[in-house]
Amino acid sequence: MNYQQQTLAGMNPVELVVALYDGMTRFLHRAIAAIERDDAAERRVAIGRVLQILMHLQSRLRMDVGGNSARALSEFYASIFALCLEGSRLKSVSRLREAIGCIRDVREAWSVAARDPEVLRMLGETQAPPAQVIAAAQFPSEPSGSRWTA
Repeated sequence: MNYQQQTLAGMNPVELVVALYDGMTRFLHRAIAAIERDDAAERRVAIGRVLQILMHLQSRLRMDVGGNSARALSEFYASIFALCLEGSRLKSVSRLREAIGCIRDVREAWSVAARDPEVLRMLGETQAPPAQVIAAAQFPSEPSGSRWTA
């Protein structure tokens, strides 16, 4: 097992979600660098990785359990997906930076939740996906100052 695998193995489910958000940000920065170098192949690969993460996160949502929080996250993921597609198609650094800003806003809320003792207690008691645990812990569906719209 390598260092990265060991690190991931020691994370709780909410910390893993934060890591996925960090991955999206990292790949969006790669896409921006590729646009600036006029490297279409690398831009497509980087955007493809972001879209894969978004689809994974979207597929893990359970609307029947998560209620409004799950719906808000679903709309958020769809908005970021659209921003990334548009940013890639138009080779728009500003669109990709907008996506990064939105991801960072929501990532911060996940990061706070990952340190919340009530969330950690609930994670230990259930097998529900993290979004449903967060929803049950009264996680805000939209961080204050959020820039994304569905």
